[in-house]
Amino acid sequence: MKKLKILTNGIWKENPIFVMMLGMCSSLAISTSLTNAIGMGMAVTAVLVASNFIISLLRKIIPDEIRIPVFIIIIATLVKCVQLLMNAYTPSLYTSLGVFIPLIVVNCIILGRAESFASKNKPLDSVLDGLGMGIGYTLAVFIIAFFRQIIGTGGLSFYNPFNSTQVFFDLHLFDEYAISLFKLPAGAFLTLGCILAFINNRKMKKALKVDQQLDKKGSVKK
Repeated sequence: MKKLKILTNGIWKENPIFVMMLGMCSSLAISTSLTNAIGMGMAVTAVLVASNFIISLLRKIIPDEIRIPVFIIIIATLVKCVQLLMNAYTPSLYTSLGVFIPLIVVNCIILGRAESFASKNKPLDSVLDGLGMGIGYTLAVFIIAFFRQIIGTGGLSFYNPFNSTQVFFDLHLFDEYAISLFKLPAGAFLTLGCILAFINNRKMKKALKVDQQLDKKGSVKK
């Protein structure tokens, strides 16, 4: 049960974007299409899992005074490996994501999990934490990209990251009513703001419901 809680924590309860508000730069910049969202999500997840595992293995031999520089070196090495692999096997996606692939090195989510979790826990738990956070990040970017693409272009499309000529689906729903603002950075902020407003509204309603139930129990006891 503890292992499952570690895995699911990052997906919703501590979602890196919708709850902790980390990694905002890449999530807003590349969420222009579903293909970009999935590609960046896979890259971040791979680095999260690998960095958490390696840092957890080395946690007892890394001097506390230089742990942050060591973490950054490990993360930068892994990001470079991911960058080379993407350039070799997903060239179109590599070109589309551009500078945001190497910028994974300074993503707050990865360094944050290395410092707060991987450096203090066992390798398996650290891998599960990295996987959960990666899935949470991917899910959040996918949701943002979904709304930005459907509102900004009037349709939805998803291409094979390994073969840009292969289209999984390309739907044209309301092209003539598309709002091009949502393809721009301002549209990313608007989309995120609306999603966060919806999530916080649901949380407030849930908290209010709990308070009302507690008040009823208190009044019954009196």
